[in-house]
Amino acid sequence: MSPMSDGSMPAAFLGHGSPMNALETNRFTAAWRAFGASAPRPRGIVVVSAHWYVNVTAVTAMPSPRTIHDFYGFPRPLFEVQYPAPGDPGLAEEVAEVAKPTSVGLDHDGWGLDHGTWSVLVHAFPRADVPVVQLSIDARRTFDEHLELGARLAPLRARGVLVLGSGNVVHNLRELDWSRPDLGEDWARRFDDAAREVLAERPADAAALQGHPEFRRAHPTPDHFLPLLYVAGAAAAAGKPLRRLVAGHAYGSISMAAYGLAAACPETSEGGPAASLPDPRVVPPADANV
Repeated sequence: MSPMSDGSMPAAFLGHGSPMNALETNRFTAAWRAFGASAPRPRGIVVVSAHWYVNVTAVTAMPSPRTIHDFYGFPRPLFEVQYPAPGDPGLAEEVAEVAKPTSVGLDHDGWGLDHGTWSVLVHAFPRADVPVVQLSIDARRTFDEHLELGARLAPLRARGVLVLGSGNVVHNLRELDWSRPDLGEDWARRFDDAAREVLAERPADAAALQGHPEFRRAHPTPDHFLPLLYVAGAAAAAGKPLRRLVAGHAYGSISMAAYGLAAACPETSEGGPAASLPDPRVVPPADANV
């Protein structure tokens, strides 16, 4: 893979699934690793993670963001994972500048890197030597506003910054089927297929996926869908399609699909299924904060 002809860095959306993917090797983590290994070295990474879903637009601006273990019911080794990537206060200020007229607050000590960020970056950039900032998802904004903000971040790509979204194209923890660790229900595959078509042909229309008949089932809450709109916005700004990097499902109601702009990695069915979730008899999936 190489950057776009204008020198811009890639942008990508990675379906992160269970945070246990941070510790496992499967076909999805292999795709994340291939994506990172083939990307030009970024000056910095801006991540929009499903797990910083708040009523404000903010960007982390501390020099050393902490690794946040924002989940429950998983084995101790997962809580011991650290991703000590540096922050970049200067990059945070750039994000705030290009986002105007959207007001973006600089978070100097409140957040850090949550598992939506580090569970994929431990594979994509395992040395943790590229500065990372997180941009929050403002729950007050419309889907179109999130898409537009993603488009306004696009100039950062020409400055050597990789834009990354982390969530899931389908994310319904209420309908997990433990007998289908590597399969998707028909309704989940229908929405997944619809998203692929839109992203490949008209990413500027990605916000309209909220009108799809299966959207509310695919996303009882929108937090895991919204990071996709930031990457779709970058694609719309570039006038380019998003290409699928890897496909697949987990437990019937989670899509592990990943998409890239000016990015590629070999799409393969080889390798095991996505990582597991806590025993539902111990911690209900909705309480695990996956």
